[in-house]
Amino acid sequence: MGFHKINGIVVLVVLGSLVGLSQGQGTRIGFYSARCPRAESIVQTTVRSHFRTNPTIAAGLLRMHFHDCFVEGCDASILIDGPNTEKTAGPNRLLRGYEVIDDAKQQIERVCPGVVSCADILALAARDSVVVSGGGSWAVPTGRRDGRVSQASATSNLPGFRDSVDVQKQKFLDKKLNTQDLVALVGGHTIGTSACQFFSYRLYNFTNGGPDPTIDPAFLPTLRGLCPNGGDGTRRVGLDSGSETRFDAGYFAKLRDGRGVLESDQRLWGDASTRSVVQRFIGVRGFAGLTFGIEFGRSMVKMSNVEVKTGTNGEIRTVCSAVN
Repeated sequence: MGFHKINGIVVLVVLGSLVGLSQGQGTRIGFYSARCPRAESIVQTTVRSHFRTNPTIAAGLLRMHFHDCFVEGCDASILIDGPNTEKTAGPNRLLRGYEVIDDAKQQIERVCPGVVSCADILALAARDSVVVSGGGSWAVPTGRRDGRVSQASATSNLPGFRDSVDVQKQKFLDKKLNTQDLVALVGGHTIGTSACQFFSYRLYNFTNGGPDPTIDPAFLPTLRGLCPNGGDGTRRVGLDSGSETRFDAGYFAKLRDGRGVLESDQRLWGDASTRSVVQRFIGVRGFAGLTFGIEFGRSMVKMSNVEVKTGTNGEIRTVCSAVN
C-alpha cells in the first residue's frame, strides 16, 4: 500500500494539503528550485545507490530523521560529531545512514556550495527512503537551516520502547502531533529492525517470571529463538517479519494479532484511542478507513516542520558532522 497506487486526482488533493501544512512554518515546496535545482535529484540518486548495496539503510535514514526532529527540531543536530552530542546518547547509538547524508552533501556542495542545509538533505532522504522501500512519494517543504547545538542530554524526550500510550501521546503532543500522527509515524518506522536488547525483557521475565501476556503465544518461540535468554543483545530482528525492508501497512495487522515486537508498539492495540486508528489503517469493518501511505506522508510533513530553524536562525553547514 502506498502513494504509487494513487490516481492523479487524489495526488493533487494530497499535495494541496501538504502545501497548506507548510504555510507559516518558514519552509516551502521548491525552496531550492532556483538556487540549486539539482538538490532533490542528487539526494534521491544517492539514497537509491546506497539502498542497492544495503536495503536496510532506508529504515536507518527514516529513523534518523525522526530522532532529529524530536530533539531541537528538524535541524540536523543528530549529525554533529563530538563528545556528549545527540548521536552519543543511548537511543541514538545504533542509528545508521550517516554516510548517505555525507555523500549527498558532498555532491551538492560541489554544484551549489553553501546553499542546501543538512537538515533538508535529511528530510529529503527520509522521503526517498520510503520510496525505494516500495512506498509512495510526497512533496517535502524545504528551507530549513542547520542547528549549532547538539547535546546528548536533550534526547530524554525521544519516544521510548517502554513508554505507555499516555506518555507517547504526550511526547507527540508536545511536538504538535496528534494521536493519528503517532500511530502513522510509528507504523512507518517499523520498516527495519530492532536489537534484541530493546525487547528481550518481554520474553522471559516480564511479569511473575513469565513473558509479556500481550505477546501471541504462538509467536513467542520465534522471538525466543531469535533472542535467547542471555544471548547477544545487539542482534537485530525484523520489526515486521518478512517485510522489514518493504514499506506497507502490514505491521498494524501484527499488532492486532499480538505480534508487535516492541512493547511501546504493541501497546497501541491495548489503548482504545490508538487502537481505533490502527483499526482504520487495517480496514476493520465498522471503522472509516484510512489510507496508510497518504496519512503517513501528511504526518511526515507535520513532523518535518517541528521547531524548524529558518531565515537567519541557524546556519548552512559545509560538513554535516561539524558546525561551521
